Amino acid sequence: MATEPFSATVDQAHQRYAAQRPGSAAADQRARQVMPSGNTRTVLHFDPFPFRVSSADGAILTDIDGLRYVDFCGNYTAGLLGHSPVGVRDAIGKALETGWAMGATHETEIDLAELICDRFESIDQVRFTNSGTEANLMAIGTALHHTGRSSVGLFDHGYHGGVLAFGDGGSSAPLNVPHRFVPAPYDDLDGLDHLFADPDLACVLLEAVQGSGGARPASAEFLQAVQRRCQENGVVLILDEVMTSRLAPGGAQQLFNLQPGMTTLGKYLAGGMTFGAFGGSHSLMRHFDPEQGGELTQAGTFNNNIVSMTAAVQTLRFELTDEALADVNDRGDRLRIRLGEALQPAGMWTTGVGSMLCAHADDGERLELFFHNMLDRGHYLARRGFMALSMAVSDAHCDALVADARAWAETQTE
Repeated sequence: MATEPFSATVDQAHQRYAAQRPGSAAADQRARQVMPSGNTRTVLHFDPFPFRVSSADGAILTDIDGLRYVDFCGNYTAGLLGHSPVGVRDAIGKALETGWAMGATHETEIDLAELICDRFESIDQVRFTNSGTEANLMAIGTALHHTGRSSVGLFDHGYHGGVLAFGDGGSSAPLNVPHRFVPAPYDDLDGLDHLFADPDLACVLLEAVQGSGGARPASAEFLQAVQRRCQENGVVLILDEVMTSRLAPGGAQQLFNLQPGMTTLGKYLAGGMTFGAFGGSHSLMRHFDPEQGGELTQAGTFNNNIVSMTAAVQTLRFELTDEALADVNDRGDRLRIRLGEALQPAGMWTTGVGSMLCAHADDGERLELFFHNMLDRGHYLARRGFMALSMAVSDAHCDALVADARAWAETQTE
């Protein structure tokens, strides 16, 4: 068993990593001259510096030093189809022949709206955005307008976008928008009493499985209680399905038998292109229809951009079959169980549902060691242990990850 202090071992892991990647090291120094911390997406940074990708195909990333990785991170759920899916690429190519940045409506957005409304039972009508963050902002604004109230309920460790991020105890991140947030503990029935005691509560923003919060699923009892109390108190339940819609053909709402007032979408639904959407019941979405007395407007130069609309139509019509979704989620369930067993000697464990899973450790340095040792063996996952399987990740890829994780875990002390 290893006896070295964790910190020394982490330093060694960083030194080993850096020595193997001179190209990425040089690129990092160049990037830091023009971008704070050398990046424009904070979650992609890790110590001593992130590797820079030169190409991506299927389940494989290749960096500028020629090192290859099986991608278990899956772009934090946005990469469900794998990298460079041929069908999406071909569909976009054909669409671009007709022009882009049209600044006008077109039929492809109608096709996509019909597909989404057919797929998600709670969505009668839908509008598009460029990200899940925007979708959640629009859904919150709609709920505030609809109810005439001003409080937004949410749960600790919830993440609903770059300006809707919450930590322990529901603490608000510095860049969050200035809504009046009312936090409650996640998956805690008693905590709902405080939340719904607020007479000004307009909406509750909820993930059935917290993605950024560690692939943490709520109990069916908790989810049903939130839904019931929203209905009883005239509160709009906004189900954030930006990540969880991948868990079943009809999303987490189908899996957990939920009927939210509004649903937000994003990530993988456009086959890896920028995408977001918010939708819900006619009674809520009518606020955007002046013919029905609606007073809300929605701006967004690229809301209906032809690339995202085309990619999403291709994805929903041809790529996301029920069988394909069942296969990737079954594979994720098997991996979560096997990986959890493999990591037990290191005092680690796994959580998740289907193709969303996360490895955990009480000690942050141990998790750092796990992350770097998996990189050494050609497995790329999020630094925090999060994984989102793509359809390109095979059983053989999973077998190799489990074997390497077990071999590493057996060298660790608890």
